[in-house]
Amino acid sequence: MLEIGMKGNAETVVTLDNTAKAFTSGALEVFATPAMISLMEETCWKMIQPELEEGLGSVGTKVDVSHMAPSAIGMTVMCEATLINIDGRKLTFEVVCSDENGMIGMGTHERFIINNEKFMQKANGHK
Repeated sequence: MLEIGMKGNAETVVTLDNTAKAFTSGALEVFATPAMISLMEETCWKMIQPELEEGLGSVGTKVDVSHMAPSAIGMTVMCEATLINIDGRKLTFEVVCSDENGMIGMGTHERFIINNEKFMQKANGHK
């Protein structure tokens, strides 16, 4: 059951594959903003998916985050997400990422609960 206040966590290690240079979002070998956003979405998805009925899923629809500090290769980036609002099928999360040196990013993320089959039909151009 989805409840306001529920929390989820995920983490990743900064490698060459998730740097700004690899994502072509910058020239430096530091944790990329797109990788941070992906970790935030993953954290939210993994938290709520076990609570959804069979055949339902969720899709990310909005991200509003700040990436405030760099993380070097080898550092562990941790994300904590908190479900802060439920409005029908729309879920809003507060997300915070940190590494060994402290907070590196924070913001909000919205997801919508969807029927997986209907969503895929729509994605494939069916009515």
